Amino acid sequence: MTAITSTAYSRDLGDELRRLREKFTSLTGHAFAEQLGWDPSKVSNIEKGKARASEIDLVQYLMMCGRDSAHFEAFRERYRYAFDPYVLVVPDNLRTLAMAEAQAQKITSYDVLSVPGLVQIPGYARALLETGRKTPMDVEKSFRWRMDRQAVLRRPNPPECRFYVHELALQLQVGDERIMEEQYLRMLFNTHIVRIVPMSAGPGPIRMSPRMLLSFEKLVPLAYSETDLARVFAHDGAAIADSREFFKWLDSRALDEGQSKSLLTSYISRLRRDPHEPPADLAQEHLQRS
Repeated sequence: MTAITSTAYSRDLGDELRRLREKFTSLTGHAFAEQLGWDPSKVSNIEKGKARASEIDLVQYLMMCGRDSAHFEAFRERYRYAFDPYVLVVPDNLRTLAMAEAQAQKITSYDVLSVPGLVQIPGYARALLETGRKTPMDVEKSFRWRMDRQAVLRRPNPPECRFYVHELALQLQVGDERIMEEQYLRMLFNTHIVRIVPMSAGPGPIRMSPRMLLSFEKLVPLAYSETDLARVFAHDGAAIADSREFFKWLDSRALDEGQSKSLLTSYISRLRRDPHEPPADLAQEHLQRS
């Protein structure tokens, strides 16, 4: 099993401690360490998620921030799993993934029934979130997080991305036709990072769950997947190797950049076509033309 020195979740919880320090004390990390009688590197490593704090460390840290025993117990319950090679977090935890994406050098993902969150237009994202069982407040929170996550693609040095999208996601209407057309256009102008997996690839890709593989400069890679019940963060070597093989397999079945662009263009044209005209197998049609 891979030796884990930090995980996406340990870095998230470490950053949560840092934010508590900055909010409830006026101390720098160095001054905070002096007050606790610690070496400054200990505070730094704990806040960066690079070192596991003991229960005594957490008590001292949180008490110095003025937090009570109830806060400590709640934090300890989450922190006890922070360095595990597999971590499950609740679906409403939005920070851990966003932080991992912001740190990543390379992001590869696969979605079956929806457009990947990092390339969703606002109208599509909101309409998709509203179809679930979320309250209006939760929809708004998730929407804002999803839009804010996309900032990583606008940075001067964005991560290297490849988004595999199954053709089913193109066929499933989210919102009205105007929204779908705008979403097709967003993908059309980003086909250098988007690859469509066609229906003609067979049932194999459809049966696979959505997943993501993130690589970092000096950190252990991360394999990520989610359901409506939990978000799974895996740093285990077997999970990383399996995800790499999965994406090699998927790439062999996906359309290339030109074919993906041609297929997206066909979906845009279909929205403007006579509604009485019979539908076509667009992916197969364009594979035959290529």
